[in-house]
Amino acid sequence: MAESSNLTINDLDFDFKNISTKIIILKNLRSLKIGSITIGPFKEGIDVDTKNWIASELIKSGYARYSDEYSLNSISLNKIHWRETRLQTGRRIASLPEYFYPKLRRYLYSLKEKAVSDASFAVEYDRSVRLAHDIVTCRLKKIVSLAAAPLQTENILRDLAREERILYNDLQTKISKWNTDIFEVGGF
Repeated sequence: MAESSNLTINDLDFDFKNISTKIIILKNLRSLKIGSITIGPFKEGIDVDTKNWIASELIKSGYARYSDEYSLNSISLNKIHWRETRLQTGRRIASLPEYFYPKLRRYLYSLKEKAVSDASFAVEYDRSVRLAHDIVTCRLKKIVSLAAAPLQTENILRDLAREERILYNDLQTKISKWNTDIFEVGGF
């Protein structure tokens, strides 16, 4: 599926905020009304599917946590880093978990917030930022290489994240135009 070049990272982040996600309720919660939306009541220990923006607010308030399969953590970030930097060679790109980039931003933000009150999280934050930069740099190099080559098949591009697909399409268009302009013969 080709992503529109008109989409931005903010557009994709908006989509992420509105997907359904699973959380675990940590303490009883009476029903809340937010605009026209009613949330709850919830009993401690139950699993709830809700919009991501609602889940985020419940988590910030201490009423819930993301279910384990949803969240990005140091273990999953390490696995992604290892797979991307050690296993994948050349222009082959490994698939990322769905909504990797929004989850990454939120994970790093969470660690940074925790580091303010607990220095042990500062070490984890610094380490996670380094891993994230390595992953992004490695993937960027591959995306630029793919965009500079002749048009790629969907089979090669299927593992690009939505954010990466937008970048690939933009780069491929610019590189193709640049090549056309460079090799244009006549009309001087």
